[in-house]
Amino acid sequence: MSVDTHLLHEADRVNVRRKGLRIALAVAVGFSWLVYSGAIIPFLGPLFAAQFLISSSRPMPLQKALAVTVLILVVGALLQFVTVLTGDRPPVLLLLLGLIYFGCFYQQANGKGGPTIFLVLVIAVMVPLLTILNEDLGDTILMILVQSVVTGMLLMWLAHVLIPDRGSPALKAATATTYPHTARYAAANTAILLIAVVACLTREGLATAIVIPITVVSLLSQFDVAASTRAALGIVITNITGGLAGSVAFGLLQVWPSHIFLFLLVLLAGLVFGGRAAMRAPAAKLYAGALTIFLLVFGTGVSPLPGSAAESFSTRVTYILVAIAYAIFMTTLLWPRQEDSRDRTLVGD
Repeated sequence: MSVDTHLLHEADRVNVRRKGLRIALAVAVGFSWLVYSGAIIPFLGPLFAAQFLISSSRPMPLQKALAVTVLILVVGALLQFVTVLTGDRPPVLLLLLGLIYFGCFYQQANGKGGPTIFLVLVIAVMVPLLTILNEDLGDTILMILVQSVVTGMLLMWLAHVLIPDRGSPALKAATATTYPHTARYAAANTAILLIAVVACLTREGLATAIVIPITVVSLLSQFDVAASTRAALGIVITNITGGLAGSVAFGLLQVWPSHIFLFLLVLLAGLVFGGRAAMRAPAAKLYAGALTIFLLVFGTGVSPLPGSAAESFSTRVTYILVAIAYAIFMTTLLWPRQEDSRDRTLVGD
């Protein structure tokens, strides 16, 4: 029995490493190919692929993939229609967006939805902002989003084909975080995200800062209810590390501009962050967030959206650092205190 158990654990460790390789390969291939092909937002497809691969050790079934694609298409089209219809009535638009955000965060707080909820949140941020702030993308943003989701799925399947698991050990599913005060957490997260979206909509200087609310969405998915000050510091350091890695990668790419070097830079980041995100440990969620921040920073540097990448890169990095500080501060301010639920438990006893 001890030999069999050892073999199972060894196979499990091998498959965790192979999962990390799948994540790194998918983001590197997808990112470099989309940059080479001139995609307007090259980081979206790899970002979605990373979410699919991190959330599960098995490829998404075709039926579910089609369902997710249809859902994204419907949500994106509905959001675009609502944004155009209520664009001249900001309070109505913000109320509708708040309801969507609340529904998504409520599902997350109950430990449901997986990467689909993250996709919907990203789309519910990008569609209104790009529709209002970038008229040139108004007609194409929905197609860009659908193509990015499909690209993410293709990258996921390709990674599983090239780097399959060895054997079929019973891998444990990641434990989803659930919250004792679901509605309060969802309401707090909705307020935090809405404020970030309003800032981008109302301040002309933040018109290019779509990375702020996307970063906030990523961070809100990393925080844990019982996180201590030390854990919160770990979140900040890990995410800033992802941002610094993206900045260094962009600087190196400016010195040696080539698609092969770009591929190697993203592959290295995928191995470092994605490899740790593949682990079944509490810190895995942090490294998944760091990979997201890296893709955002590096992707906004090489992306033609909006304006000149060289001129706006340092500003976008600043936006991401501001978003990290803002999310930490606002969750500390608005989230229900963990002590409250403990005190009520003691009173009940």
